[in-house]
Amino acid sequence: MRLRVRDYDLLIFDLDGVVTRTAKLHAAAWKSLFDEFLAERARREGAPFRPFDAAEDYRRYVDGKLRYDGVRSFLGSRGVDLPFGAPDDPPTALTVCGLGNRKDRLFQDQLRSRGVEVYEGTVEFLRQARSLGFKTAIVTSSRNGALVTERAGLSVLIDARVDGVDSTRLGLQSKPAPDLFLDAARKLGVDPARAVVFEDAQAGVEAARRGGFGLVVGVDRAGQARVLEEKGADLAVKDLGELSLADDTEIEARRTDLLPSALERIEEIRERARGRRLAVFLDYDGTLAPIADRPEKARLPGHIRDAVRALAERCPVAVISGRDLRDVRQLVGLDGVVFAGSHGFDIEGPGGLRREHPEGASFLPSLDKAERALKEALARLEGAIIERKRFSVAVHYRLVAESSRDRVEKEVERVFRAHPDLRRTSGKMVYELRPRLRWDKGRAVLWLLQATNLGGPEVLAVYIGDDLTDEDAFRALADRGIGIIVREEPRRTEARYALENPEEVGRFLGALSAMAERAGACRDIQGDAKI
Repeated sequence: MRLRVRDYDLLIFDLDGVVTRTAKLHAAAWKSLFDEFLAERARREGAPFRPFDAAEDYRRYVDGKLRYDGVRSFLGSRGVDLPFGAPDDPPTALTVCGLGNRKDRLFQDQLRSRGVEVYEGTVEFLRQARSLGFKTAIVTSSRNGALVTERAGLSVLIDARVDGVDSTRLGLQSKPAPDLFLDAARKLGVDPARAVVFEDAQAGVEAARRGGFGLVVGVDRAGQARVLEEKGADLAVKDLGELSLADDTEIEARRTDLLPSALERIEEIRERARGRRLAVFLDYDGTLAPIADRPEKARLPGHIRDAVRALAERCPVAVISGRDLRDVRQLVGLDGVVFAGSHGFDIEGPGGLRREHPEGASFLPSLDKAERALKEALARLEGAIIERKRFSVAVHYRLVAESSRDRVEKEVERVFRAHPDLRRTSGKMVYELRPRLRWDKGRAVLWLLQATNLGGPEVLAVYIGDDLTDEDAFRALADRGIGIIVREEPRRTEARYALENPEEVGRFLGALSAMAERAGACRDIQGDAKI
């Protein structure tokens, strides 16, 4: 697999087990700690001594977690309940903190006696990433992150580090909560959707998936590739040497403000469509209808509706929106068009076409709770709008005073943390909580193409959208179609062309209709396509 500069801005590496081999030192320190504790407890109670398993117990109960959380997790698995104590407890104290502090001392002893080994494949990968312009960060639950990073000579290869010291200072939760990874992205000003996480621990993979990161790579150091993928890894590799990094020489040309106009390049697009069928996919807000202060005010202008109708008479047209299915269908008000609501979780079209994501319904109770929590938290905040859709909850803050927008983000983050089965995404002045499933507009487009027998190379798919959520569709069609962005502000994009506003979208749809009328590029599709 190749990671391209144009796809991601930030690479985040778990430290122990991904970059350094200190996982062995940690495992040895944990074993020394717990074996001494368990042996003394067994002697005192006259019970059999069952030692700490440095492989299985380490992976299941302590790997990737903050030190005190690891103590509580393992002791809980053995039915042992100790008082928490305080972080300044001496290492001899029989408290969670006391045992955690003793483990820290044992780890430092291991570090002094054995030093820090690194995975050379990861270090070389880091060097390449830096040379290509990726931002890099290291994340670890250990309070010794700074010491290990320095001794391993990694400081010059990273832009940021988040460790156990930061967790205590900022009150960040331990993995599988995504706090550590999210803090690294915040430090470097990168949207999690534009970041890749490399993690070897099950709890860490789960944390990265919950954080909504663009790609989660499981690093399989212990023969647990399948488990890492079950926890949410997009792929699992034994070493980062299996991956490659690509320099994107087109990066400047793929900024939204530098893209060529689709209207000015209509002949170029016509040439690409020659001899092929067309299938057209459209976003609604900001694409067909101008962005409005309130969702219910985003009305489709009549002449643009006419342009959509005319195009739908000549080739398949689908409207794919973050809005609820019923809402977007009513706003567009056209027969003969496919509608996909909630970013493609809910699809309906002519000829009996119907699909609701098979796993989506199981997330409805959690979405209900999140909706209630957000309404309660933001009820008195002027301008905040909570919009419930069947498969998501949106929080619009366009009308919220700028001084209060941080509060909106904090409340959304708080509710998100309380619902690990949801993921958080963002768009134009909106946050959304959606099911933690691998489903988005891009996957919905690909499903529609296959479901309607339009998935072959004889079909040219055109997708027009304006928001970050539309990037999933641009990416899905990168090698088989044309992505067109309705640009508002400069940013990187997977789109190939641009339009300025819904008015230009209407003109472009008219040009597509005329193209189809003259060349017959897509008229014959109607006979064998169900949409």
